[in-house]
Amino acid sequence: MSILEEIARERRKAVEEEKSLLSLLELERLLEEREALGKAALKEALGEEVVEKASLKNEVQENDASSLKSSESVGKSFYQALAKKGLSIIGEVKKASPSKGIIAEDFPYLQIAKDYEAAGIDAISCLTEPKYFLGKDQYLKEIVQAVSVPVLRKDFLIDPYQIYQAKLLGAKAILLIVSLLGERELKEFLSIAGKLGLDTLVECHDEEEIRCALSVGAEIIGVNNRNLKTFSVNMENSLSLRNLVPKGQLFVAESGMSKAEELRLLEEAGVDGVLIGESLMRAESKKEKLQELR
Repeated sequence: MSILEEIARERRKAVEEEKSLLSLLELERLLEEREALGKAALKEALGEEVVEKASLKNEVQENDASSLKSSESVGKSFYQALAKKGLSIIGEVKKASPSKGIIAEDFPYLQIAKDYEAAGIDAISCLTEPKYFLGKDQYLKEIVQAVSVPVLRKDFLIDPYQIYQAKLLGAKAILLIVSLLGERELKEFLSIAGKLGLDTLVECHDEEEIRCALSVGAEIIGVNNRNLKTFSVNMENSLSLRNLVPKGQLFVAESGMSKAEELRLLEEAGVDGVLIGESLMRAESKKEKLQELR
């Protein structure tokens, strides 16, 4: 069993536990009520809902009116942040990873996000997977309230329930991994995200997965340079697959970038954005590292 399959199995277990405490229908109803109620009434109504619910491990019960308000805040969408002229940078907030172990012993996630924004980052990716990346939904919720740049919920989404969670937590976008979903589920998840006003970064690893993503209408395609079976990184993966994606759709290179010359090479190849995690997380000064990369 690959690490991706192991993570997906754990996420399925976690989602089933969460559903037993707060059902998908209840999540949908919370969103419908938000659309129907005024802001003042929403705060009161949602507060009552939260009190009635059991405590969830992933802290869905803490999605009060302030977090919902942040999800609707005025500002650029994730798509708009990547569609600007020049290469966009998505800075990742993560404590650990299966390939590198603990990346940040000291993990002031809010300060990291604020430092990214102050340094001119275009968007933020926040890990919420708890076992292998030591992420939390709470990190995402607090970050979206602390910054104005769009925030991506980076997790291993295997159930529509998680898409509604992302919306309630305030994310502007979600990650969908083709190898976890397949064509039918990918199409379904894209449709749900679209109805909720969430952008989607659709992650691919090879030509077949890119063709699958394109066939169901993915607008932002990411290519992961990391082999999730061996953990080896090859930037050529993004470069070799870029031409498969039409210019009308955005292309993001993920993983393994740490040098300015690598980013220049990707930009020259027509890449619209890069998602950078470890090298930014390990940098003492996020501002200096971003200046170096640009």
